[in-house]
Amino acid sequence: MRLISDRASAESSESVERGPSWHLYAATGAAVVATAVAGGKAVDADGTWYKTLDKPPWQPPGWAFGVVWTPLYASVAWATGRALTKARGEVRRRLVADLASNLALNAGWNWAFFGLRSPSAGVAATLALDAGNVRLLRRVAQVDRAAGWSLVPYALWCGFATALNVSIARRNPIGRRSRP
Repeated sequence: MRLISDRASAESSESVERGPSWHLYAATGAAVVATAVAGGKAVDADGTWYKTLDKPPWQPPGWAFGVVWTPLYASVAWATGRALTKARGEVRRRLVADLASNLALNAGWNWAFFGLRSPSAGVAATLALDAGNVRLLRRVAQVDRAAGWSLVPYALWCGFATALNVSIARRNPIGRRSRP
């Protein structure tokens, strides 16, 4: 009997030290949802400006973006929530800072590309996001390898989006930019 109670006591003191992890997943989930909402406010894929841009034939159809981004955002929330449950001290603070920076860059791309109606500004923003993705992926992987691997599709999709944005910027020089 004593072994069982000792083990239960050790488990309960460990959970008290660590605290509940659900709040970290909730926080990362809320941050990702806020990012999607903030970025989405700038997007006008049905507007005249975007419709008149010359786009490459390999651009996915509009519906594909929502289908792809939903699980990618979920993977960011899960991976960072998982890493935050394991990280402590300065490592946790840096992880939070990298996540906040990454999410700001993620939403910022929408405002640079659609808000400013500038594919060139979008290129600058997506290159910054790509760098932020590498930093976030490395930071998460240092804490939890599985969580780091789950961010690879996000980084790859953003890399694809960078190539798409560069192609659109090249096809639509500033002097040829459509007016609203």
